Amino acid sequence: MNIQVLGAHECESQNSRLISLLIDDALAIDAGGLTSSLSFPAQQRLKAIPLTHQHYDHIRDVPAIAINFALRGNTINIYSTLPVYDALSTHLLDGKLYPKFLEQPQKNPIIKFTIIEPHKLMLIEGYSILAVPVNHTIPTVGYQVTSPDGKAVFYTGDTGPGLTDCWRCISPQLLIIEVTAPNRYEEFAKESGHLTPGLLEQELTSFRGLKGYLPQVIVVHMNPWQETEIETEIAAVAKGLNNPITLGYEGMQLHL
Repeated sequence: MNIQVLGAHECESQNSRLISLLIDDALAIDAGGLTSSLSFPAQQRLKAIPLTHQHYDHIRDVPAIAINFALRGNTINIYSTLPVYDALSTHLLDGKLYPKFLEQPQKNPIIKFTIIEPHKLMLIEGYSILAVPVNHTIPTVGYQVTSPDGKAVFYTGDTGPGLTDCWRCISPQLLIIEVTAPNRYEEFAKESGHLTPGLLEQELTSFRGLKGYLPQVIVVHMNPWQETEIETEIAAVAKGLNNPITLGYEGMQLHL
């Protein structure tokens, strides 16, 4: 399984993109920095886009990818929960900002949207995909993606602390998890459903207690303005847990 971090941040600039992950050139999880990261041919190789939740920085490029598929006469498969479908159809693909791609006829649609159910294993393009609820300000799911040869990655999407129930459902070799702000913003993080390095340490300690191991950890969704501070604190967490934790970056390549 090859995983590329297309966007690793919560803010966009010339050097940072909104969150999006690419798996084996076929699956894109979240669509914050999707079209700006991929060539037109690479976009057309996409088979499916699971979305974690409907906040703008995770769905922004859905209209753009839909336009590009429409111009080629192709269909893109999007998977998520009902609240995400409602947000897209009401606010983005509403016929005013962008065409109502979600209301295309079943024959040759531009977007084929499938409503997923948390905790129900789905087979998507040969991958076993399990959506697991996490703790954010709106209903959000993380995804465990397991390849045909048994390699598994779990991406949390946006989440705050309290992931014990989530950890019970997954067993990945690689964990991609958000850390939005440094430790001095802990109260803000708790209120807004995000993690700091200190809160991450608590969640990873819980994971190890339940599962008996820790996977390789990649941190994403950082605030670029505070990334240096986050990096220093993450290094301390990694040392304390004796486990590799690395900050993700645009173009980062991972292999399982």
